[in-house]
Amino acid sequence: MIMHRFGYGLVALFVNAVVILTCFSAAAAEVTRIVVLGDSLTAGYGLARPTSFTVRLQSALRGADNPAIIENAGVSGDTSAGGLARLDWALAPKDGKPADALIIELGANDGLRGIDPASTEQNLDAIVEKARARGVRVLLAGMRAPPNLGREYGTEFNEIFPRLAKKHGIVLYPFFLDGVAAISHLNQRDGIHPNATGVDVIVERILPYVKNLIADP
Repeated sequence: MIMHRFGYGLVALFVNAVVILTCFSAAAAEVTRIVVLGDSLTAGYGLARPTSFTVRLQSALRGADNPAIIENAGVSGDTSAGGLARLDWALAPKDGKPADALIIELGANDGLRGIDPASTEQNLDAIVEKARARGVRVLLAGMRAPPNLGREYGTEFNEIFPRLAKKHGIVLYPFFLDGVAAISHLNQRDGIHPNATGVDVIVERILPYVKNLIADP
């Protein structure tokens, strides 16, 4: 009788362990893996890691009961062509989990270098298409051309982002630096890259769009 009870106890422990592990695995599967493909604005240029965009966004999402892993795939100085070249690496499964969503923050360096807007659009279009072919949801963050490149260039460049969002039916955040650009106390000394306070402004404004990205089936 003692042996039977001992055996039943082992079975019960085993069943409980299986249930716990199953629940844990299910909970882990529900966590959204979001890759941020960008340049210095998302890489965290000039910032301590805890104040960088991806870290602050992940904290904001968890505080809003939206568990997510935000991966920083930002490279300072990168262009849309560079982002396209490393997209497959950025979206590759990590710890067996594929990327669920992609935030694209590219184009600023294309504008600064005066790259033909048609080329920038072609690269961003390819990034979106490749991501969606993998079943990855996409949020496109818009950028604006530097004013010194002239009205014609600015118009062509600025129209890239809403046109692509409409073409692919993806979430568009109109301007990544909204509320921060050209505001001195929200930027570092170079006047281009947001400081920690500026990052918090960006996160606060883009957060509803990221929530929509996560909720999108």
